[in-house]
Amino acid sequence: MLRPVGPWPGHRHTPPATDGDPPVDDAQTALLDRAAGVLLAQAVGDALGVPYEFAPPFDGPARMVGGGLGPYAPGEWSDDTQMSVCVARVAATGTDLTSDAALDAVADGFLAWLTGGASDVGAQTRQVLTTETPGPGSAANLRARSAQLHDLTGRTAGNGALMRTGVVGLTALHDRERTAAAARAVALLTHADDLAGDSCVLWSEAVRVAVLDARLDLLGGLDLLPPDRRDAWQTRIEDATGADPALFAPNGFTVTALQAAWAAITTTTAHDGTRHLPDALQAAVHAGDDTDTVAAIAGALLGARWGASAVPSDWRTAVHGWPGLTGEDLVDLGRRAARAGCA
Repeated sequence: MLRPVGPWPGHRHTPPATDGDPPVDDAQTALLDRAAGVLLAQAVGDALGVPYEFAPPFDGPARMVGGGLGPYAPGEWSDDTQMSVCVARVAATGTDLTSDAALDAVADGFLAWLTGGASDVGAQTRQVLTTETPGPGSAANLRARSAQLHDLTGRTAGNGALMRTGVVGLTALHDRERTAAAARAVALLTHADDLAGDSCVLWSEAVRVAVLDARLDLLGGLDLLPPDRRDAWQTRIEDATGADPALFAPNGFTVTALQAAWAAITTTTAHDGTRHLPDALQAAVHAGDDTDTVAAIAGALLGARWGASAVPSDWRTAVHGWPGLTGEDLVDLGRRAARAGCA
């Protein structure tokens, strides 16, 4: 079960225990709401951005009308959330995501997804996955293929690892070093470039902090990066803070995707999550280009800060997608990933 965050008050207003868990207090309830928000708000951002993928920046409200590259049904999430579900299913078992067994399971999930329901696949991810098969050692095989691709092209820092990293922030809420190691290990399955791994470390750590402490802090993870890369990342984050998200285009690059998502979050900051979360997701989509991915990245961190309860009910009801899940299923999966990671 999750460890307490702060002092446990008396048992007033404490809900009854279920499934063998002891009662939880208000702080624990709020923490679990934030954990539940990670996948849900990511999926909402994803589905909100789907209809506008590769469009230029625009004004007016973004709506979950479907279409896009799938084409998708209204409210349907894309590969961003589909791949995150593959990670989350492994995380929910409590297996250490840095272990060979867990990484093989994640790799097998990606490979099964590719042939069994992937509605849209990034070019780099497809290049890595299409030559491999599930089974023992699948993670090592993917890493080798990813490294080979990097050696051949020198360009493997797409946003495809960053888009699925939010849930990694739930898997070791009380261990920042293990969170960072897991983020990099999962990224390396398809993205060998250090920039991709660094961006995943920073975002997963920010998700962890947001769930645990209810605050937004992207600079706080800089010390988890190699010393010679910290200054560059600090400058990138500071440049994006409070900026127009559209400045960071094209945003298929992991660095500009992170900057665009962070700009959308920080340019719309509000004390009320029911306002900040939808406003920031709208800002992420309005930035244009890879709209579903930038909004999905932003959504994971916004959900970690404000919780599933901050997601507008019509969006929460509308979102759905592979493999036959609803928004409520994502809420449950996020909670289970957080509980398992802190057992």
